[in-house]
Amino acid sequence: MKFSVLGCGRWGSFISWYLSSKKEYETCLYGRESSTAYQVLNNTRKNDYVSLNDKITLTCDLRYAVDFADIIIISISAQNLREFVKDIVKNYNVKDKKIILCMKGIETPSGKRLTEVCIEEGIDKNNIAVWLGPGHIQDFTQGIPNCMTIDSYNKELTYFLADSLASDLIRFYYGNDIVGNEIGAACKNIMGICAGVLDGLGYGAMKGPLMVRGAFEVSKFITAMGGDGYSAYGLTHLGDYETTLFSKYSNNRNFGERLALGLPFEKLAEGVKTSEAVYKKAKELNVDMPITEAVYKVIYEKSDLKSALFSLFNRSIKTEKYS
Repeated sequence: MKFSVLGCGRWGSFISWYLSSKKEYETCLYGRESSTAYQVLNNTRKNDYVSLNDKITLTCDLRYAVDFADIIIISISAQNLREFVKDIVKNYNVKDKKIILCMKGIETPSGKRLTEVCIEEGIDKNNIAVWLGPGHIQDFTQGIPNCMTIDSYNKELTYFLADSLASDLIRFYYGNDIVGNEIGAACKNIMGICAGVLDGLGYGAMKGPLMVRGAFEVSKFITAMGGDGYSAYGLTHLGDYETTLFSKYSNNRNFGERLALGLPFEKLAEGVKTSEAVYKKAKELNVDMPITEAVYKVIYEKSDLKSALFSLFNRSIKTEKYS
């Protein structure tokens, strides 16, 4: 069984390392020749996270990467997925290949989940899966294990991939709610930004309430989107909170902290665009998501941070559950 990983950023490079070193699969890692990430790997065979072993073929030839694999893993920016998949479907033969999305986000402005984007662009829904859940590369490469989830529209594919990818470093669970797991994974990045803002303001003690109320508002959104609201309390959302709300490695938490401190942040924080997509979709569906709304207004409407935070305290008092 051969894998190609399309996207050689931190997750793409880690996945290729994982597949080749922990599972001993033949692996091809693709990156755009013009990208800094590819140039660094091409020149040194390593980056800040991993070193590429001899089982990994590094290429900037997309046709070679697509043809190489039985299973293709895509790990790029969520907002670039549609055009990327459109190009692959149009120009290469992916009809019989399995596609795994190892990325988290909601497309803006459509409000579509990422598997929906792939289906709309011509990928057979029964060939699409997602690889989601907690874990930072910096921990994995030090041998610190974690648990993750594989989900898809096809139960047999879910089981096959989870069984094929499991190791002593990653324990996989079989997902059974692709809608809820995709949305939960995307929305945890919004909560990560909020957690970073709390850190930047010196209000870290409020992360407990953020975790509880954040998971609840996401559960309502999942239900409105046709998923199982209980999935918000699983690995792909609540289970990913530690690595997003507390870890020094989280781009989304770091973005929020630097936002609160008035400092720039130049890395990709997927929660930024996801907050826009989810806020607008929630309005369309009439779902009350006060934390998401506060994050959106701070980023896109330049609302005052403390005013946005304390607006949450000025809401009417309610019973805690189901409110």
